[in-house]
Amino acid sequence: MFENLSERLERSLKILKGEGKITEVNVAETLKDVRKALLDADVNYKVAKQFTDAVKEKALGMNVLTSVRPGQLMVKVVHDELAKLMGGEATDIDIKGHPAVILMAGLQGSGKTTFSAKLANLLKNKRAKKPLLAACDVYRPAAIDQIMVLGEQIGVTVYTEPGNNKPVEIAVNAIREARAKGFDVVIIDTAGRLAIDEMMMQEITAIKEAVNPNEILFVVDSMTGQDAVNTAREFNERLDFSGVILTKLDGDTRGGAALSIRTVVDKPIKFVGTGEKMEAFDVFHPDRMADRILGMGDIVSFVERAQEQFDEEQAKRLQKKIGKGKFDFNDFLEQIGQIKKMGSMKDLMSMIPGVGKALKDIDISDDAFKGIEAMIHSMTPQERTNPELLDKSQSRRNRIAKGSGVPLQEVNRMLKQFEQTRKMMKNVAGAKLPNLMRR
Repeated sequence: MFENLSERLERSLKILKGEGKITEVNVAETLKDVRKALLDADVNYKVAKQFTDAVKEKALGMNVLTSVRPGQLMVKVVHDELAKLMGGEATDIDIKGHPAVILMAGLQGSGKTTFSAKLANLLKNKRAKKPLLAACDVYRPAAIDQIMVLGEQIGVTVYTEPGNNKPVEIAVNAIREARAKGFDVVIIDTAGRLAIDEMMMQEITAIKEAVNPNEILFVVDSMTGQDAVNTAREFNERLDFSGVILTKLDGDTRGGAALSIRTVVDKPIKFVGTGEKMEAFDVFHPDRMADRILGMGDIVSFVERAQEQFDEEQAKRLQKKIGKGKFDFNDFLEQIGQIKKMGSMKDLMSMIPGVGKALKDIDISDDAFKGIEAMIHSMTPQERTNPELLDKSQSRRNRIAKGSGVPLQEVNRMLKQFEQTRKMMKNVAGAKLPNLMRR
């Protein structure tokens, strides 16, 4: 997402980064090109015009023309206005109450059921809450089966009433169940509806009135571009929702919805979906998104994801093993698992300044580690703990190649890379570990 917009904005601002004199005329020309880039990215016309007008006013007010570094200052102004356009700062979800109630709404196919489960997973793992999923989509075939499977996958209870086709009753009963059994949050998954479907709109309005939710979150597919903004406006007029969840931000989309929706409906984007995995679901940070749009990466989110997955005590144990040269294939496999939990590889790479742009045309598969994992799983427990056993044993290597379904050359290459990594890690750890830890 935003790749084309990022390139266009970078091109537009490049002329102001040079040595040439900055004038009000070329600032105006640059912003005209910026506005065209936004419109091509499917940003609402009024929003794009308001944005460039605000940038121009702020830039001239900060005396960009007479600044020592006018180009850099202009980029900062554009960055700050982009962040402001998307809400300025992250907006937290309201989960006060016993239980807190969150009502999910959106069009058919927008991903409400999946994102109800993702939200439950986030609240459970990052907020230490005990969520209950309420299955209130009684119309779509297999909707209840889907949410049951997702609930089991993330270890969250799902409330259902087989045979009951009255969503309002199910929602009310789910909240009663939550109070009785000590659940902190009830997430109500509703049926997808069309904004023009009056009967379905009346139904979700009735659910809202019956349960008085803390939050009504509108789930919208960012791939639908400007249509997403128009739909959000129609839903907001009926439901007065409290926030937006933008799905499929990892897709090949122009990004106009993310940049327009906050201004058009005056409601914050609270969460974004960045992939298919249950963990690929993040709080929306406008300033970090502005960084990514302008090609600056998002190293803060990268570090946060790493911290969520890497246990401090486990890291200390691993550091000691590395210092003693005892890093083995079990440790290697464990590290791969933690990296995979952080999200899609391409999304992770895009967070590192400069890397995302370099890899924009390269397809980075999430199965990149599959071959390595297969080779390690084909080793015996003894071989995993003592990698040296594989150094001179051709028969062991042949067995691993056959067991993992890869050529022998792949096994040899992996073993060589592992040994190089092991030595490098020992040298780095040895230089940094205190004397006491090296003993």
